[in-house]
Amino acid sequence: MLLDPPPRARRKPSLTPMIDVVFLLLVFFMLASRFGIDAALSLPLAAGGGDYTGPPRLIDIAPEQVFVNGQPVPVAELAAVLDPLVETRRDTLILRGRDGASLQRIVTLTETLRSAGFTSVVLVE
Repeated sequence: MLLDPPPRARRKPSLTPMIDVVFLLLVFFMLASRFGIDAALSLPLAAGGGDYTGPPRLIDIAPEQVFVNGQPVPVAELAAVLDPLVETRRDTLILRGRDGASLQRIVTLTETLRSAGFTSVVLVE
């Protein structure tokens, strides 16, 4: 009498390696993708050089205030204060962020200057 060995139960393949690979791919694509649209802020840096003529036009941007050549100025009156310092609205204005000033505040002030007609703004550290 021949006895066949009892049939073995089939092993199911392990899903752990596949889950690990899928999870690593998920993490990779999350880190490699961009979640927002970047807006380009076209500010030349002072390291680019260029000619500067006229009186100083340094605008310090603090978290709560704006200073023109060291004097506090309300944002609403910024264009009126800058008018005597420039020959034309294409003259260079220098922006400098003070400690604690957020990038959004600098961008907002730059947009305010652009809407007032000032076209040449340089950002320095």
